[in-house]
Amino acid sequence: MAEPNPLEDFRQALAAGMRALGRRPEFELSYTADKPACHGDQARVPQPARNLTGEQVAEARGWADSFALKRRLHDARAHADVPVAPGLARELLNAAEQARVEAVGGSEMAGVAVNLRRMTETRMRTDPIARARTPDEVPLATAVALMVRERLTGEAPPASAAAGVDMVRARVEEAASGHLDALGAQRHDQGAFADAFVRVLADLGLADDPDSEPEQDDEAESEEGEQEQQGEDGEDEQQSQSAADDSVETRSEEGDGSEEGESREVEMETDTVSDAELGDDGDEGMVPWRPNLPESKLPSDFAYRPWTTEFDEVVTAEDLCDADELTRLRGYLDQQLVTLQSAVTKLANRLQRRLMAQQNRAWDFDQEEGMLDPARLTRVVVAPEHALSYKVERDTDFRDTVVTLLIDNSGSMRGRPISIAAISADILARTLERCQVKTEILGFTTRAWKGGQSREKWLAGGRPGKPGRLNDLRHIIYKPADAPWRRARKNLGLMMREGLLKENIDGEALLWAHTRLMARREDRRILMVISDGAPVDDSTLSVNSGNYLERHLRQVIGWIEARSPVELIAIGIGHDVTRYYRRAVTIMDAEQLGGAMVDQLATLFDEAGKTGR
Repeated sequence: MAEPNPLEDFRQALAAGMRALGRRPEFELSYTADKPACHGDQARVPQPARNLTGEQVAEARGWADSFALKRRLHDARAHADVPVAPGLARELLNAAEQARVEAVGGSEMAGVAVNLRRMTETRMRTDPIARARTPDEVPLATAVALMVRERLTGEAPPASAAAGVDMVRARVEEAASGHLDALGAQRHDQGAFADAFVRVLADLGLADDPDSEPEQDDEAESEEGEQEQQGEDGEDEQQSQSAADDSVETRSEEGDGSEEGESREVEMETDTVSDAELGDDGDEGMVPWRPNLPESKLPSDFAYRPWTTEFDEVVTAEDLCDADELTRLRGYLDQQLVTLQSAVTKLANRLQRRLMAQQNRAWDFDQEEGMLDPARLTRVVVAPEHALSYKVERDTDFRDTVVTLLIDNSGSMRGRPISIAAISADILARTLERCQVKTEILGFTTRAWKGGQSREKWLAGGRPGKPGRLNDLRHIIYKPADAPWRRARKNLGLMMREGLLKENIDGEALLWAHTRLMARREDRRILMVISDGAPVDDSTLSVNSGNYLERHLRQVIGWIEARSPVELIAIGIGHDVTRYYRRAVTIMDAEQLGGAMVDQLATLFDEAGKTGR
């Protein structure tokens, strides 16, 4: 008989319990050393040690219970329909809804309540609220979620977060105490609870008060009929409204400047909330809010800068893990995508046929030097007095091409998207190599979540305002252009490594890839960017404007497209990148990535063939 394995028994029991609690037989549970997350029916919870300590067991159970309760008690579509603007207001609504779900589930089962409490205590120890030293540093979504939890369950905030909550409690309760107290009566009705919480947001100045809308319409009609008589009153109202706005900025924004004010809309701990604006989970707990503002709103005097480049790194895949682990990760990638690989290979073969058709050899004959022309060897016998005949192959611009694939390695790419990106890049690199087109594969992410050493240096320097980019870049070279495919093949397995995918700062990554391309000797340089959205880095956006990274990305793209010889194309996975890139395509399913990559490259080479390049 096999020896008993308590850890495996615990895993099976936890998975069965999660399926039963969530009432979803198709729920699947896996374990991670990275942040817990849930995608559809795929959940990841912290990996307990083999000795199964009580704290680790309770934490894993808490995450599993939280994911299961959300699936059973939460309607994502109804949540997305709540009329709340994106940004801080939406984050507060998400956090409150998660607190509601956990409070209802905990009230039904005492054991679930204990698990959720232990999970919350563990999570808060690493939350920014535990490190906050001033009210401006307190993530408002986390603090309000704990205050809502306190009213729904009677449980005080964990000790690690209590000081942070106390920093903002007075001003929040002064503005919204009555409506906060009313939430408890609505906790079993998601729609009624959301309506009640919108009133809390209105008290905080983050949403329109639904009860005051008719009065506003009457006032508008009255103003039209009595413009002269109420001119002074209108000015007074504007001053009053301006004062109210200033009050809201004092409560919900960081600092005095407009850019810092916008930054508070994105300063939150994303793994504490339930749903994003479309009610769907992201890879680290929720889909991050991406500003995606129209280009007309971007100031012309914008200047981007990093706080420090001291901790940035450009590394090869071999530098990040040893050969044995790369082999194991590559094997995992191959096993995961057996069926997809055949489909992408067929597309790649189609691309190869189209490229080969443009590579028909052309020769110049009767040359004095070059390759010996075997068709004219008979002259040696028939007319020995004639010199030997040589031929020279004509140069073709087609072969003088290099392609760089720049792949977003952010946390939101985790799972199917990054797997498909890796295998598609692998097969395309092999295909282009057969056609004598050199290919480079690069990736970009950050070294840490929410800042790393750059943020620590900024904190030690006294937190100066508007510091610029505030995270440590990690740019990864999976395959150099001159390296043969067979040597770099297993490096792409690194994308499967737990903990690699973090945040994405696209603008600087694009400049890095562009610089590498410009150093190449080839006449034609193509840069293909594969991403699933706008740049997001919580540390940078929490102390700059909410669209700081996006503005820089637009700057870089505009410069490359207008002034660089590099041909830039982009593929967006589930996110509209056509608003950034002139030549781009958006796909809604990662399964379409291989076909999109092949079609985009084929179109480029077809255009080159028609123009005689």
